[in-house]
Amino acid sequence: MTFQIQAVTIYGKQPGQMNIVPFKTGALNIVTGDSRRGKSALLTIIDYCLASSDYPVKAGKVRDYVSAYAITLFKPGQQLFVARRAPEGKAVSTVMCVLAQAPDAPPPALEDLRFSTPGDVARGLLSEFCGIDNTVRVPAVGKNTLIAPSVRHALFFCFQAQNEVANPDVLFHSQGEDWKPNTIRGVIPYFLGAVDRDQALLQNELRNLRRDLADNEAVVAISADLTPASGQAQALLTEAVEAGLLPPQTGALTADVVLQRLRNAMAHGSPQHGLADDDPLAALNSRRTELRRLFAQTRAQIADLKVELAENTDFNDQAVEQRARLTSLGLINQDAETSGQDRCPVCDSRVPSANATIADLRRDVAYLDGDLRAIGSDTPAIQRLLADHETRLQKLRSELARNQDETRELTTAMRAIQQEPDDLRRSAIVQGRISLYLDTAAQHAAAPRVLDRREELREQIAELEEQLSGSTQDERLTSFLSLINQGIKEKARALDLDFSDSPIRLDTNRLTVIADTLDGPVQLKNMGSAENHLGYHVSTLLSLHEWFTKHSGPVPRVLILDQPSQVYFPAEPTDEEDLQTNDRTHLLNIFKAIHHTLEQLAGRMQIIVMEHADLDDPAFSDHVVQRWRYGNDSGLVPSSWMAPENDS
Repeated sequence: MTFQIQAVTIYGKQPGQMNIVPFKTGALNIVTGDSRRGKSALLTIIDYCLASSDYPVKAGKVRDYVSAYAITLFKPGQQLFVARRAPEGKAVSTVMCVLAQAPDAPPPALEDLRFSTPGDVARGLLSEFCGIDNTVRVPAVGKNTLIAPSVRHALFFCFQAQNEVANPDVLFHSQGEDWKPNTIRGVIPYFLGAVDRDQALLQNELRNLRRDLADNEAVVAISADLTPASGQAQALLTEAVEAGLLPPQTGALTADVVLQRLRNAMAHGSPQHGLADDDPLAALNSRRTELRRLFAQTRAQIADLKVELAENTDFNDQAVEQRARLTSLGLINQDAETSGQDRCPVCDSRVPSANATIADLRRDVAYLDGDLRAIGSDTPAIQRLLADHETRLQKLRSELARNQDETRELTTAMRAIQQEPDDLRRSAIVQGRISLYLDTAAQHAAAPRVLDRREELREQIAELEEQLSGSTQDERLTSFLSLINQGIKEKARALDLDFSDSPIRLDTNRLTVIADTLDGPVQLKNMGSAENHLGYHVSTLLSLHEWFTKHSGPVPRVLILDQPSQVYFPAEPTDEEDLQTNDRTHLLNIFKAIHHTLEQLAGRMQIIVMEHADLDDPAFSDHVVQRWRYGNDSGLVPSSWMAPENDS
């Protein structure tokens, strides 16, 4: 269960100044009036009180004469009062007042409010009041992070500001701001109900495990560089042999053997001549060449796997979109045994080849379904193989680093030894370096041991990937959008919009409405006429809210539209005579579409419209809750607040 808005309250800068703007829940509320009377400020005040990170209220009388803002939120049996002070200077207020009230309780006086709730806590309380599950995390689009859906994300689908309501380039609130489009793409499946809670928790757990694996690999790699078998220890051992402190020894040496031989080198007082015939630098360089070859080979394999994974993803997206188009035509859902086999599925006329056409369409969809299943099973395997190769690449990188350390240490030591003609002085230099290393190794041994959890984490990741390989989220989202698209098309037809005879779909990747015509897809931005832009905005938002309401989506049951009539006449005129007859009819059709949605939802949704127009028609006039005109000296900020004595 989520909320509607019962009132907006503003508090003046003088004692006792308070103005309440009430709204009817479950109904259409129209606030009409002249320019600069505070209509558009209602949307920004509501936005600000719903834990906005900035101060969206525009400069003007509202900013000049208001010290605090508040909204009253309502849902059956519960009421929440939320207040927030206006910024002092340029700093946005980071604390709010959140009060649980008895239903129908009036807003408190300003002096009774305590602004002590931090903004992030208030956001969490508002999200909970909105019905959002605080345990759900959804993957962000374009970034390797997770999003915790909140009331701020739900507002993408609740507000249509004056520069958005008929904008051909943006469909949702704040879509034109940096990073917001990807955020909208990420949260749409959750608010539509396509995200299964259990699967979302598993996805979150999988991401955490992958992060833990990467962290553990990095820690283990650092720890390995400090062990006795590291490149530095091996180089010191080679130096000791070259300086005559130790006899040469062939074969692989364990960490304990290396450490013991270094201790033995410290025990010898004079060099032991009998150096190895092999050139240690040549062996190191040869090993480095082989490591580089393996490193390049592994990188090439990773690149190939990433290309294959990207191709799988692209094919999957295109196949899902193609299937959605075939399904949206409504041609493949007919029962082959009960429908006419020789009739055209489009016009129902008798066509001998109709049966073959239907069979071809069904076969195409069956092929697409098979391809989607194959891609769904292949992708996790490719991801696991990619993870294995990346792990191998990390190991090779660490080994190359050790080889480089060993080569550098050996080269430096040999250069220093060659500069010392006396064997005793040479051995003393090497013993000093070994002593420093042994002291460091002792400190490392005394430190807490790094737990190598790589195999354990890889097993857990593989198990989760197997569980998630059968995820149906994409299919659920496609199915839900197909049903929502039917509502958009019905409303577009009722509004007599262009392209309404073609299949209409909401594209959640492009974040726009698309008409699939015989000449190809037509996006909203390519449709002519601002009337089409307004009509598709309204049709889409109404259809989404019908879905949210009927399926208990955690989105506020309120839609705010700021001046939809701007399409039909400029902002300044306010009289009905300024509208041409045809424009007046089209504007009334918008309000009739709103009434149709409200009647369907039977009081479970609220729509607030700020308007310049004031139509003498019951569809409009019966729902006006405020008339803010210069003629009646009314507005959001009372004129008495602006009296000269209040400015002193």
